[in-house]
Amino acid sequence: MTQLTRFAFVKAQWHADIVDRALDGFTEIVPHGQVDVIDVPGAFELPLMAQKLAMTGKYDAIICAAFVVDGGIYRHDFVASTVVDGLMRAGLDTGVPVLSVSLTPHHYQETDHHNAIYRDHFVTKGREAGQAALQTVQAHQSLAAQTDGVLARAG
Repeated sequence: MTQLTRFAFVKAQWHADIVDRALDGFTEIVPHGQVDVIDVPGAFELPLMAQKLAMTGKYDAIICAAFVVDGGIYRHDFVASTVVDGLMRAGLDTGVPVLSVSLTPHHYQETDHHNAIYRDHFVTKGREAGQAALQTVQAHQSLAAQTDGVLARAG
């Protein structure tokens, strides 16, 4: 990884006390100085923000974190699926890897016990996202170097 490698970490602010822990885990793996942090109101705002950030050309990867729970008004699995589909599309459309740290528990209750469990889990998922981001960027850089070498020999 070069020192120029940059990551955008986008966090939904719904249940921020839990979601913010993913950034804590991520920055245990990726130095804080290589990470720009962007907050959005909720999970639905993640795909568009990821796409806009990717289009700037500033970032080697975008990481998006959200905690989508069943609020009793709508089906949370629909929201989570829509968000993850949008994140995947943002990555495919821009060529910039977009990773998801979006969790959708089926039985979440807003209790101290559940909050503690999910806070810890988001730290773990943040670490995993950090490792995945570094590996993905390295793979993309290796592929680009191989492609550049092939094009140079062909020219």
